[in-house]
Amino acid sequence: QVQLIESGGGLVQAGGSLRLSCAASGRTISLYSMAWFRQAPGKEREFVAAISWGGATTRYADSVKGRFTISRDNAQNRLYLQMNSLEPEDTAVYYCAGEGPIHTATIIPANWRSWGQGTQVTVSS
Repeated sequence: QVQLIESGGGLVQAGGSLRLSCAASGRTISLYSMAWFRQAPGKEREFVAAISWGGATTRYADSVKGRFTISRDNAQNRLYLQMNSLEPEDTAVYYCAGEGPIHTATIIPANWRSWGQGTQVTVSS
């Protein structure tokens, strides 16, 4: 398994932006699809966005389309999530995930093998 560490979370006002980063170690992520999930208090973990190994394919949850952008830098072994126009409903712990499917069953957390510890994003109204 690859080890994943998220950073970049914090407190931001509604309408603001944050950029999350996920640093991978132990193995290159260049061979694998990567994703972001989030979990709000009292709710199940939900899919946010995913990107194929080369970046050619991306997928987004309907709730974040047009506001969030997933990207990756395989040379740096890093994954990113640019979050714009943040809303209070985006408040959650955001998790980086690796080694999962990009074309089918992408949104199911159990299908992703590697996980980070999460970073808190809080959006105030």
